[in-house]
Amino acid sequence: MKNLFYLVAFALPLTGLAQYTDVINSNRPGLSVSAYAVGTNVIQMEAGLFYEQSDHELLNTESDIWGTDISLRYGLLFEQLELNYEGSYQNQNISLIGTDVSENLTDFSRNRIGLKYLIYDRYKSEERSKPNLYSWRANNVFQLKNLIPSVSIYGGATFNMGDNPFYVGDPAVSYRGMVATQSKLTPRFVLITNIAYDRISTDFPELSYLVSLSHAFGNPKWSAFLENQGIQSDRYSDVLLRGGVAHLLTDDLQVDLNLGASFKNTPTRIFVTAGASYRFDLHVDKIKAIDEQSADANGGAIKKNAMKKKDRKENKE
Repeated sequence: MKNLFYLVAFALPLTGLAQYTDVINSNRPGLSVSAYAVGTNVIQMEAGLFYEQSDHELLNTESDIWGTDISLRYGLLFEQLELNYEGSYQNQNISLIGTDVSENLTDFSRNRIGLKYLIYDRYKSEERSKPNLYSWRANNVFQLKNLIPSVSIYGGATFNMGDNPFYVGDPAVSYRGMVATQSKLTPRFVLITNIAYDRISTDFPELSYLVSLSHAFGNPKWSAFLENQGIQSDRYSDVLLRGGVAHLLTDDLQVDLNLGASFKNTPTRIFVTAGASYRFDLHVDKIKAIDEQSADANGGAIKKNAMKKKDRKENKE
C-alpha cells in the first residue's frame, strides 16, 4: 500500500540482515504498512492533506471533508523493531440535502501508537538474496515461490481525545493488532498485505484488510500502486479502492498523490490525497562501525609500534 517508495521494496533483498536502506522507505501513498522497519536511529515523518466528498443515500446527506494525516516512525533498539504514531485529524461538514440544516464535526478519525516487529525476513539468507547468474528468467519473471512473504506483527493502542463525534461512546483507550506481509513478486512488482483488528475492547471492534500492489517504472524515481481496503464493523463497513503515484526527489524525500472511491452509496465516497515523506537519517551501520573501530584500533597499534621503534633507535644512538 502504505506504500513506501516502492523502489525501496525492490532494494530490500539486497540489504541482508539490515532493515535500513539507502533510499527512504515510506508507507505512502495509501494506507498499507510494509513489513520492514525504517532502520535503527532513523526518524521519519510521512504527512499529507486530503479532501473527500461523501454522500449518504439513505440519510439524504452530503459531506465535505478536509483533513491532514501524519505518521511518525522511529527505528528503535534494533533493525527489526519500529515505533510509530499514526494520526488523522479532519473537519466534516454534513448537510441535509434540500434544507439549510447542517452540522460540523471536528476531531481525530485516527489516533494511535504502536510497535511493529519483523518476525520473518524472507531475504535474510545471503544465498536467497543473490541473483541467479545463469537465468534471466529466474530473476525477472514471477514464480510461485516469490509469493512467500516477509512477515511482521504489530501491537498498539488507539486513543480518543475527549468526546470524539466520530466514535461516540468509545473508551479513551482501545487496542489494535495487525499482521503485515511483503512479497517481491518480480524486480518491479511488490505485494503488501495487512490484516488488522482495531478498537478491541469497544462495543464496535473493527476488522479490516489491505492489499496493495506496487510497480516501479523504468525510471526508478517513479512508482505507482493500486490498493484495495475492506472494513467490517457494526459501526461502519465498506470496500475501498485507491491508486496513485510516488516520486523520489532525493534519497530522503518523496512526494505522492493518490485518488480513491468506495463501492457503495451508504455512503458514496470519493477522495484525493497529496503528501510527502522525509527522513532524518541518523543510522550507523553496525558492520561499518565495527570496521571503523577496528581500523582505529589497528591504527593506534601501528602508531604505538612506530613510537617504540623510534625510542629504541634513539636509545642506541
